[in-house]
Amino acid sequence: MIRGDGYGKKIGFPTVNLETAMKEFPPEGIYSGVVMLNNLEYRVGIVVGPGKKIEAHLMGYNGDAYGKQVSLQINKFLREYKKFDTEEELKEQIKKDLKQC
Repeated sequence: MIRGDGYGKKIGFPTVNLETAMKEFPPEGIYSGVVMLNNLEYRVGIVVGPGKKIEAHLMGYNGDAYGKQVSLQINKFLREYKKFDTEEELKEQIKKDLKQC
C-alpha cells in the first residue's frame, strides 16, 4: 500500500492506494471487488486510474490500513473512468457506483 493524496477521505470516501505487481493490468475504469485485510473480507469499489493507479474504498472499514497487507480481487467492471466537472457530480457518481458493489 502506498500513501495517496487524501482526496477520497476529504470528499467522504477514503481509499487505500495499492501497489501491484500485476503483469496483466486491467483497463482504466471503475470495478467492484473484495479486499482481504486483517483476515477480514470487505466489499470494495475500485478505481483503476491513469498511470496504473489502483484505489479501493473498503465498505464498512473505518481503520487505518497503512502498513497492512491487503489482497485485492477485482470481480466486475462497472463503468469507464471519467473526470467530473464538479466535486458534487463525482460524489453522486461514487454513491451510485458503491450501490452496485
